[in-house]
Amino acid sequence: MRTPWVLALAAVTLSLAACAAPEEEQAVVPAAGDASAATTVTFNDSPEQNRITPPKDDAAAALLPPDVAKSGKLVIGVGAAGSGFPPLAFAASDNKTLIGNEPDVAVAIASTLGLEPVLENTSWENLFIGLDSGKYQLGASNITVTEERKLKYDFVSYRKDDLGWLAKKGSGLTVTKPADIAGKKVAVGSGTNQEKILVEWADEVKKAGLAPVEIKYYQTNQATYLALGSGQIDLYLGPNPSAAYHVATTGQTEIVGTYSGAGASLQGLIALTTKKNNGLVKAYAAALDKLIASGDYTKILQRWNLTNEAVTAAEVNPPGLPIEGK
Repeated sequence: MRTPWVLALAAVTLSLAACAAPEEEQAVVPAAGDASAATTVTFNDSPEQNRITPPKDDAAAALLPPDVAKSGKLVIGVGAAGSGFPPLAFAASDNKTLIGNEPDVAVAIASTLGLEPVLENTSWENLFIGLDSGKYQLGASNITVTEERKLKYDFVSYRKDDLGWLAKKGSGLTVTKPADIAGKKVAVGSGTNQEKILVEWADEVKKAGLAPVEIKYYQTNQATYLALGSGQIDLYLGPNPSAAYHVATTGQTEIVGTYSGAGASLQGLIALTTKKNNGLVKAYAAALDKLIASGDYTKILQRWNLTNEAVTAAEVNPPGLPIEGK
């Protein structure tokens, strides 16, 4: 996401999503938390999503600020404009309907709170501008919890944050430690959480006297994948769910390692995000706990092959990626 070291969103190009059958697409997809496992998953990329919309939970709804409860709506920002980032948030086969795990979770949260969900797809930068201004009451866009972010936002964790090292299929590479990327050309999203991690690894490689890491940046996800396929780069570090989706739907790449989005000493977490101290975070946490208890949360993750990134309970403002230098 972006802003200060925010976790970026690797994506399959929109054209890939758009060319799928209008009903459902079946693919063999590596489980999101396991680089070697594979399971058959059916993805529905049509505009007709039949999302899970649980009944209102009065106890959770009672935690809403009066003005939000009175409005009857929950405005949800998703920073997936452009190519999106399957299977988390991307355009359906009609090239306009926003689908994926992140919209599904947010819609279920709104429904549990007795509110009408209003999904708005925007750019990554404008998502945070909208949260700051109060335009968006909820951000659901694969946002990593960081200590720096907690100064401005409140969080409710709903998924583990794992990154994937993506390589061309048959590369023979395995990445578990900084030395494994010595001498390699590695792409990463600019201004992202994974860029911070990659820079740290590159520094460790340099200090060890090994061949330097060449960090590469591309304007689009499509350009990144083309560079990987043509051998211009050796690796791409991005969100593991999107990496697994790319492996499954193209057959051209492989995940050669995974890593916590918060670094070696902390399991990274993805969280529902809202402006700090606006009174919404407790209601979101209660709604998520209700979804977990009812089993609806698991059903949503199963739809998008993300059960390996499930959490067992909502956490309000959990420990996040440390502020650099502290």
